[in-house]
Amino acid sequence: MRKKTNLSLPLKYLFSTGLKIRRVLPSKRSKVFGNKSSHSLINHIYVINLKRQPKRWKEIEAELQQISDISGSKLNYLTERYNAIDAKEFLNDPIASDDLDPIYTLGDQLYVEPQPLILPTEWDLNFKIRMSRPEIAVAYSHIELWKRIASGNNEYTMILEDDIWFKPAFNRELNKVWKEIKENDQSKFDILYLSFEEVKNGAPKTFISSKIFCPVRGLWNLSGYVVSKQGAEKLLKLLPCKGPIDLWINHKFKSLNVLASYRSIISQRPDLSSTNSYSILPALTKIGAITSEGAALFNNRPLEVPVFAFGSNDSGLTSLAIALSMLGYRCLSDLETIPNSELNSILTGKNKLLFNAYVNINILKGKLFDLIKFYPNAKFIFTLNENECLDEVYLELIKILDKNKFVILNSKAPNKWQIICQLLRTVPPDCRFPELIDKGNRKLKSQNNISEIQKLDKLKHDFSPWVMEIDRQWNGIDIICDENSLSNRYVMIKEDFKTFNSQFWTARNDTFTDNLALFREENLVFDLKHGLALTLKKHNLGVRKYSAGAMTSKHQYLYGRFEVVLKASNVPGVITGFFLHRDSPRQEIDIEIAGKNTSRLLTNVFYNPGDEGAKFDYGYRGTPTYIDLGFDASESFHKYAIEWDESEIRWFVDDHLVHRRNQWNPTPIPHLPMAIHLNIWPCRSKEFAGILINKLLPTTTFLKKISINAQKL
Repeated sequence: MRKKTNLSLPLKYLFSTGLKIRRVLPSKRSKVFGNKSSHSLINHIYVINLKRQPKRWKEIEAELQQISDISGSKLNYLTERYNAIDAKEFLNDPIASDDLDPIYTLGDQLYVEPQPLILPTEWDLNFKIRMSRPEIAVAYSHIELWKRIASGNNEYTMILEDDIWFKPAFNRELNKVWKEIKENDQSKFDILYLSFEEVKNGAPKTFISSKIFCPVRGLWNLSGYVVSKQGAEKLLKLLPCKGPIDLWINHKFKSLNVLASYRSIISQRPDLSSTNSYSILPALTKIGAITSEGAALFNNRPLEVPVFAFGSNDSGLTSLAIALSMLGYRCLSDLETIPNSELNSILTGKNKLLFNAYVNINILKGKLFDLIKFYPNAKFIFTLNENECLDEVYLELIKILDKNKFVILNSKAPNKWQIICQLLRTVPPDCRFPELIDKGNRKLKSQNNISEIQKLDKLKHDFSPWVMEIDRQWNGIDIICDENSLSNRYVMIKEDFKTFNSQFWTARNDTFTDNLALFREENLVFDLKHGLALTLKKHNLGVRKYSAGAMTSKHQYLYGRFEVVLKASNVPGVITGFFLHRDSPRQEIDIEIAGKNTSRLLTNVFYNPGDEGAKFDYGYRGTPTYIDLGFDASESFHKYAIEWDESEIRWFVDDHLVHRRNQWNPTPIPHLPMAIHLNIWPCRSKEFAGILINKLLPTTTFLKKISINAQKL
């Protein structure tokens, strides 16, 4: 895996313009391509192209027209479009088959691209990683083409992905490569790489001539290569493919006759966005092999707005609301009514709406015809249970709606993504449709019963469909929460940190991109006077120059009160953290104290939609707020607490409420179980944490006690 680097918008424009100019030049004749009667030449070309990407097919056709075969005919006549397997059409995560095993390990990755500076544990190396849906779809597409080639009569076939371009001098260089293959008696090759990226430290190889080499391992990408008939037959015998296709094939080089041009002469276009999703990135991040990924932000924005959805009880409305959020909608859902400011905007059509999807809003059921009047382009979704008839009110509305303006979504439909995405003219995410328990129509608190909420400081935050821009008179949504029904399922846990409770805690031995240290178990030390010491110190560990201490609860919790008594480090550049966190989807509730200013704490919330397993892990800054403490958190122990329920989050310091957030102020409230984390770490961001001063190390955060009253899952 080597992530594709995208260009800035001006450079993208220059690149695409350059390609267009080049395409008006006369085509160049190649001595490598010819029809079936031409012996020992490439007789056929397959282009892997998604049905929903017709523009890419046109682009690759234009690229192929630049080259003629040995007879002077354009390469297009040798080319066949292969309708790629589309990850968007998977209803469930694919399971193992005779052709593919979707599970691989970090050790498999490190065989192809060793990381000399990292020190993975045995557990790290054997940690199981599941391929992403796009990776699975790509692998199956290549495998299906190998089957066609093996059963066909062409001696050599070129396989191209639809986002490639031929580098300058491609034709001349390929002619030289093909000539040297013949001269060096290498015509019985199985695979010839023409497009590849070598691993960071170079691929082990043996040069056969000045233009071709034989790799041992260490080549990424399969976007442009030639496979022989015998090579396809061998590849099929070596199946199942275990892991991403370009990783797995490296493991099979020793069983194949693999060649590569001395340099890549086909490349992926830098002006096209990659549709792949790399399953290895979290594992590489944890061991410190990746130091910065930049801002992982969600960039899809819906075209069809607004959306209104109605239906009967327990017909999947809450799941639909989450699904719309996953498509990039800012969705308001499951309420009896909504704040007056937004309701007036909807029913008058005069003001810009804060949201663009409204699901199961009871007060709007009696305003259906007004919605059509003010929003003639609106889309409607009606949900119902199996064997249930649609409400007569909705049937009357449907009579006057264009058939392209609505869908009826049965709660038992197996293809829910397809149904709603066709209506909304978008593509589904690479995960299953969410399945959650319906919340019904929740009631809002009376304005007289709403406590004051501290407004967000003007700190930089993520730009996302799930972050409300606080630039209007918007105070979020205060929903009545049935606290008794939640607290009846809570368990009480107390920890005084006199010993390390390995049944409850895991000492971390990993890292993340913004962390300048590797977490190590030995950095957790018990002090009879102060409790548990989390220490940060200078420690050359290859990919990191520091080691630090961190621990995570083995269980996850859904709602409750989480409190810790701690004394923070006061070294600039160092962060003390107490927070709740989960991945897939990423949701997080933070308390952090930066050593550069220990008289304030930072509260933060990250929110991504989805249910368990949804690969929505976006967010870089979150939605931070600073709270002035009125004391120095590094001088003595203080109690810090997070209270979290389905309608709001509250932060306490020494049992005093210091901050509160309700729904959509500015994010939805995290709704999935999270683990508890405590750590100390040196931050890469000087803006956030300050400049780390080595002479002040080692430094320590002390934990005296923690108590949890929450629902354990």
